[in-house]
Amino acid sequence: MIEMIQIKTGMTYTLQKRVTESDTSLNYGSGKIENLLATPRLVALMIEASSLLIDPLLPEGFVSVGRHVEVDHFKATCLGATVTVEVRVEYAQSGKVIIAMNAYDEHGKIGEGKHSRMVVNYRKLLEKASERDMDTHKD
Repeated sequence: MIEMIQIKTGMTYTLQKRVTESDTSLNYGSGKIENLLATPRLVALMIEASSLLIDPLLPEGFVSVGRHVEVDHFKATCLGATVTVEVRVEYAQSGKVIIAMNAYDEHGKIGEGKHSRMVVNYRKLLEKASERDMDTHKD
């Protein structure tokens, strides 16, 4: 099993980003909403913060990959606002990390969720993906 000694329950990371046009719903297939933060972009920021929290602590040759994400985006955030994402390790054992995620703008909480990541050997991950790809393309 993978040693998770450096990843401890309670560890946190905070990420901030100003909402730009490229972050809006219009760019994520959400109809004609051009001045609000897109839910897929909020989820991506939460996943990015989660990766930045744990990946620097992993042994050489290991990475974390997303396994499951669940997000509730309950308040709209306008273009130009700053989004703050706070993530916290809730569980870390046997290669599995569960992270609580909260997001805020200048007016308060805009979303929350949970994210599970698995710590894997990068080389083995690529090998398995290549094997799967080769199996798919057999004649």
